[in-house]
Amino acid sequence: MNTDHKVRWGARALLAAVPDLANFCRLPLERQLAFNHETHRFISWLSVTGRLQPGADYLVARRPRLGIVLARTAPELHLRFMETARTLGFRDTVAMTQFNLLAHFIALFGKQPEHLQQDDWDEGRRLLLEAARRIPNRGVKALSTALFNLEATLFHCELTDRLPRRRSPDHADMRAQEWARVPVGMANTMQHYLQQVAGTLRPGTVKNAELTLREFALLVAAEDTAVICVAEFKRRHVERYRQWLLERPAARGGPLHRHTVRDRLSKLRSFFRRLDEWDAADRPPRQLVFDSDFPIADEPLPRFLDDAAAAKLLAAARQDPDPFARLAIEILARTGMRRSEMLGLTTDAVVQIGSAYWLRVPVGKMHTDRYVPLHPQLKTLLDDWLLHRPEGLRSNLLFTDHGRPVNASRIEAAVRKAAERAGLGRVTPHQLRHTLATQAINRGMSLEAIAAMLGHRSLSMTRIYARIADRTVADEYFAVSEKVEALYDAPRQLPADAEGTEMAKLRREMHRRMLGNGYCARPVEMDCHFESICESCTFFVTTIEFRPTLERQRDDAAAKGQVAREQIFDGLLSRLDGQAG
Repeated sequence: MNTDHKVRWGARALLAAVPDLANFCRLPLERQLAFNHETHRFISWLSVTGRLQPGADYLVARRPRLGIVLARTAPELHLRFMETARTLGFRDTVAMTQFNLLAHFIALFGKQPEHLQQDDWDEGRRLLLEAARRIPNRGVKALSTALFNLEATLFHCELTDRLPRRRSPDHADMRAQEWARVPVGMANTMQHYLQQVAGTLRPGTVKNAELTLREFALLVAAEDTAVICVAEFKRRHVERYRQWLLERPAARGGPLHRHTVRDRLSKLRSFFRRLDEWDAADRPPRQLVFDSDFPIADEPLPRFLDDAAAAKLLAAARQDPDPFARLAIEILARTGMRRSEMLGLTTDAVVQIGSAYWLRVPVGKMHTDRYVPLHPQLKTLLDDWLLHRPEGLRSNLLFTDHGRPVNASRIEAAVRKAAERAGLGRVTPHQLRHTLATQAINRGMSLEAIAAMLGHRSLSMTRIYARIADRTVADEYFAVSEKVEALYDAPRQLPADAEGTEMAKLRREMHRRMLGNGYCARPVEMDCHFESICESCTFFVTTIEFRPTLERQRDDAAAKGQVAREQIFDGLLSRLDGQAG
């Protein structure tokens, strides 16, 4: 520190007012902030060196630049921290803000960074954010973002062992208050059940079970105060809960969806059945939830994109300047992966089996992993992403942003923006999974192969796609239609003069794309690498009357940037000019 006379006078002023530095935090916040600037410089030095532990209110209200002091007292730490932050892609100003917050944690707990435990980081984050909410105009959102960035740098700097994660608002206090209104015996049985199933079920499933039991218990406790334990539940309580579910409004308005009602009743039935299996002392004498209680579930077909819409979406995605957006949509569209599976990919996910490349999909929703074939274009995009990925990261996740796992909302935003540019309306990431499965089954891929590609555990999950385009139904329908039309003696072909402009345009398009044994149904938005395969054949013959067509094809190739195809037509035109000369 610069020990000029101003700093010395500031130190004397502080020690005269607070001889015992431990009493500094006991002063009112206004008194702590009332010292002059030079005194606060001395307080900063005391805080970083562990001689004074200011409270979170002082740190948030004063915003001392403790990072400058820490950089002087621990230059090696400062150098390592800044280099790590730059590797993760943070600007120096942002990295210095993080380093200043690191000094705040040191001041809060009086420990050096290597001695801070995960509980200290969590507690310090809580204290700083609570202080920012209490003190006006302290920027809670900006502080939360800076703390989130700090977590990434600390992890890759090996000062913490937990990957940074986004935190949703914690309603633990609200849940605790509601459980406190439930009779003790009833609450203990339900909490014990939740603790047991937490070891076998996914966190989201346990969360839904906790919500169901808490709702049911609160409803019974409010309307039937005589019931104090689970063994006293009656059929009327289940019927009342079912009616309450059907009448209560959903968060977005309207009634709860019948699938939500089925899920709540299913969680309640599982609770009662598990108590029977465990032979628990506090359990109802008979089963209280039956199949007839469940609303009839809808069985809607998967929402997918047709070929033209899928082609427009991919074309729009390839124009996105964000490389992650381009890669995310290509992966979802070409592999049929779930969003969570994509975010779980690791850097070694691409493997070579024989002469082909495959993508290893990690363990996901179905608790299994699998391999899916990797399209060459997708392999190129993945190689480019890995090439630009920062080196030396402690995480082996493929998709990271500033050292942190990419959030699922970023995938949703990428798909939404591409759909808007393509003029398709609302499209979700999961629709691309349904789209690939529909494309595959419409082109003759077997159900077994589709199930393996999508990671289905049973064919019953895959057969739903067979309902979208049932070939047998279509063939029989058109066969019957021909017979019905024959009854009315309908003409097989419209007169030429009755043909409208759109019908003529369609006929000309089909004629242009007619193949030797069928027609090409490729959407016009999709490029085809085999468009000029005949023109490059040694048996191809053309004459001077086709010169206008060849010129238009050459100009089309030039407009699309297809250099090789343009050269083919230039060669054919040169050959015609030579024959004419």
